[in-house]
Amino acid sequence: MKRSKWDQRIERTEELARTYSFAAQILRFYKHVVILQQEFYACLGGANGSRASKRRSHLFDEELDFEFLIPKFPEFLSRIETVSPEPIMQAARSLKAQGSSTRAEILSSHWRHDHHIDPRPESTLVRTFLQPYAEFIADHSDCADHSEAVGVCPFCNGKPAVGVLRPEGDGGKRSLICSLCFTEWKYGRIRCVACGEEAVDKLAVYTAEQFPQVRVEACDTCHRYIKTMDLTKNGLAVPIVDELASLPLNLWAQEHQYVKLQPNILGI
Repeated sequence: MKRSKWDQRIERTEELARTYSFAAQILRFYKHVVILQQEFYACLGGANGSRASKRRSHLFDEELDFEFLIPKFPEFLSRIETVSPEPIMQAARSLKAQGSSTRAEILSSHWRHDHHIDPRPESTLVRTFLQPYAEFIADHSDCADHSEAVGVCPFCNGKPAVGVLRPEGDGGKRSLICSLCFTEWKYGRIRCVACGEEAVDKLAVYTAEQFPQVRVEACDTCHRYIKTMDLTKNGLAVPIVDELASLPLNLWAQEHQYVKLQPNILGI
């Protein structure tokens, strides 16, 4: 039986938490997040039906379903509070203390502006709550055609959180995964995602023996970087999860004056 994408994420967090002790805490927390997101996604399917016919739309053409979301948010906060690191736990308590109208305003604001990721704990909570909602809409919509030179999500205009190299011919074909709706789209392999630089001598690639499936792809023109998961090296990698586990590569990039193109789902 084919595992669902949610089961793949959960199983990969467990595997990498055993492998990389330095990332175990953040991975175990993310496992709890994914379990809650999986349940939420399933509820969305029940509430919205199968949507057998996909629609061409843009993510933010969809208005938030507050009637569905508002009752779910406090429950999500209560459950995530019990497994969160201290800063996120305190943020969950603060958000729960808000009235329903204030929570609706917070959700609406993040929905319109979440392609600009804010690393604060409150924003992390709202983003992890809304992410499966965005992913559900993306999964049940058709993206418009787009150029492989476009470095933002063709569905919601969000920046990519991670790149992917998938086997193709004798090498790998690069694609990008959106930081909000997790839409994946093709992107030229020899091109900076941030500024479009194509000069090979300006595009640095760093790998480490500890993470054979992870590439830091940096640009010496704009000094931005993105991590790309090389599935030609490890076909079991789950890009969103493996990106979280490879924290030491963030430090290498920072030491070399590169700035991450976009924080990941947890704002890191």
